[in-house]
Amino acid sequence: MTRLLVHVEGQTEETFVNEILAPHLYDVGYQSVGARLLGNARLRFQRGGIKSWEVVRQEIQRHLASDVGCIATTMVDYYALPGNWPGRTTASSLPYAERGDHLRQELAKDFTTSSAYGQRFEPFVLMHEFEALLFSDCERFAAGVGEPDKANAFQIIRNQFSCPEEINDSPHTAPSKRVASILPGYQKPLLGNLAAIEVGLTRIRDECPHFAAWLGRLEARVA
Repeated sequence: MTRLLVHVEGQTEETFVNEILAPHLYDVGYQSVGARLLGNARLRFQRGGIKSWEVVRQEIQRHLASDVGCIATTMVDYYALPGNWPGRTTASSLPYAERGDHLRQELAKDFTTSSAYGQRFEPFVLMHEFEALLFSDCERFAAGVGEPDKANAFQIIRNQFSCPEEINDSPHTAPSKRVASILPGYQKPLLGNLAAIEVGLTRIRDECPHFAAWLGRLEARVA
């Protein structure tokens, strides 16, 4: 039996792991699945963005050292990832299809060279934000936030990209910014997860290849 701890950036990802991802992973054989906020992530106004990679790496290492039966992974946004995370700066110059694997490989390489627990670390960075996953099914997305009439507006955005994960990461066109332009007052922790529950893990997996590959790797660890 295997335990999984997902180190997350914020409360939205924390809820997604605990309410949507965990039930699926229990079904494939995990003994426990939980989320842990990186650093003092609840106090976002004091946090000033996600922590440096050195701080995050040390946090993950401490947990793996204290729990020999645990696998660690991450679920953080590419959009706001600091440039000191391995692979972040170089990934931005690569074609979209190569960015996810590049980040994963660079994070894994750095962790392995600095830790005895590299085999128990499965890095993952969302491409580009959590909200991108919600565009996997625009009708369900709109229904999940209680605004079914917004489905067409979401679909217009979705149709501009070959998959939801490609919705880009500028300060004006990041997925969350696009959602907020359609839904003024969008509350990410509440509405984001209501929408994710409505969209469903299967649909997200079908539409988001980078996310699907991560989920497959997690499943393979208990196969």
